[in-house]
Amino acid sequence: MSNAFTAPHFQTPELAREWLEKTRWPEGPVCSHCGTIGHAYKTKKPGWYRCAEKECRKDFTVTTGTVMERSHIPLNKWLMGFYLMSASKKGISAHQLHRALAVDYKTAWFMCHRIREAMRDDDPAKSGPLGGEGKIVEADETYFGKPEAAHVSPQRKGRPYLKGDKVRNSRAIVALVERGGSLRSFHVAVADKDTVSRIVTENVKRETRLHTDESRLYTSADAHFAAHETVKHSIKEYVRGDIHTNTIEGAFLIFKRGMKGVYQHCKEKHLHRYLAEFDFRYNHRVGLGCSDIDRTIAAVKGVEGKRLTYRQPH
Repeated sequence: MSNAFTAPHFQTPELAREWLEKTRWPEGPVCSHCGTIGHAYKTKKPGWYRCAEKECRKDFTVTTGTVMERSHIPLNKWLMGFYLMSASKKGISAHQLHRALAVDYKTAWFMCHRIREAMRDDDPAKSGPLGGEGKIVEADETYFGKPEAAHVSPQRKGRPYLKGDKVRNSRAIVALVERGGSLRSFHVAVADKDTVSRIVTENVKRETRLHTDESRLYTSADAHFAAHETVKHSIKEYVRGDIHTNTIEGAFLIFKRGMKGVYQHCKEKHLHRYLAEFDFRYNHRVGLGCSDIDRTIAAVKGVEGKRLTYRQPH
């Protein structure tokens, strides 16, 4: 294994638990039931705490109310999984995780999905819309794989979407990226004008310069932003001054290389989690000052309040 795994918290479940408590609870134990900070005491069971609030008095651990709750996977292997998925630019397959961590393949597969759930930004409203005065946001859409239930446009009377020889009746993804900032991706049933316009207006500030290609999906954007500037790919124009969509196309390229080269198969009901994983790594990239360890810590801090069970299909 890599030298990264010589750190103490990767060695034993006990040391992993200590590291996890310091990372998630820098101000003392936080009751997962009532949210009280630093008002709990240890019980006789290792790793268990009891809330000292009279109205609560419930037991909890550092994994209660997280994607790791009730898991039989040793905590040090959980932390290794978080590190491997955070450090791998194009992802790491469940089969590779199964070999690296010496766990069952089914366990590794479900573990990957729970880590993706921790990486998911469950409340984009907290960080607010992208862009702002003097900033540039690029918007674009792409298509990946075949949908399990193909969208049929009534106007096309069942005819497939074509662009040259490429069938466009695929899983639609709409994404926004702030140049030098964050990426947000959305899996939508169909990338029509209403859907794309709603996503763009809800997630981009009005003072922003919006850059897109010449697609008719963005023709109404002029009225919503400080400027709407386009490049015409149809005449092989890709850059005009600082106007381009190369940033968002680069993000799509990393996503597709990971999905085709590493993951290979993805059911449509899981696609939003794979998008969350690639968004997370992009938003915690080296260019923004994040190391592999910083990225791992950010993912671990995202476990709070999230559960994913075998009975929960997506």
